[in-house]
Amino acid sequence: MEVILLERIARLGQMGEVVRVRDGYARNFLLPQKKALRATDDNRKRFESQRSHLEARNLERRQEAEAVAVKLNGQSFVVVRQAGETGQLYGSVTARDVAELIDAGGFSISRSQVALNSPIKTIGLHAVAIALHPEVEASVTVNVARSDDEAARQARGEDLSARQIEAEEVPAEREMAEAEAAAMEPASS
Repeated sequence: MEVILLERIARLGQMGEVVRVRDGYARNFLLPQKKALRATDDNRKRFESQRSHLEARNLERRQEAEAVAVKLNGQSFVVVRQAGETGQLYGSVTARDVAELIDAGGFSISRSQVALNSPIKTIGLHAVAIALHPEVEASVTVNVARSDDEAARQARGEDLSARQIEAEEVPAEREMAEAEAAAMEPASS
């Protein structure tokens, strides 16, 4: 189906372009969200008559998104979750969790604006992109930790996962050395 885009859509096109998309994508997403119109002659004429109004509205939204991006960019949010000794979370941190964190921090975003390709499943500092507008993106840091104390240490730059691995390696090396020493001693009968 051919549609006229009413706003810029990533990997699809700019406002005013006539693009060919799958019927289901157009019927289930683009048309109900008012992001596009069917590319009929009547709709093309109507779009051209409203083009300046649509461009002004898009510019206004973009300026609002840029103002929010300036405040949001570089912010850090802490998530406390249970995790194993290796730093693997028992659950995960999803886009919904990140959106709720940012909302609690005083910003209003929806979970569809959180650009998280896969859920966060390990402790540590994770950079997450927030798409405030098709042309404006902000980046926040999500600090996933087992406790507030651990989150503060991670925020200072301590690498807790390396410290955990070192703590596990020392006893294993000691056991190997003791086993080798025992094997080298002559058996006394």
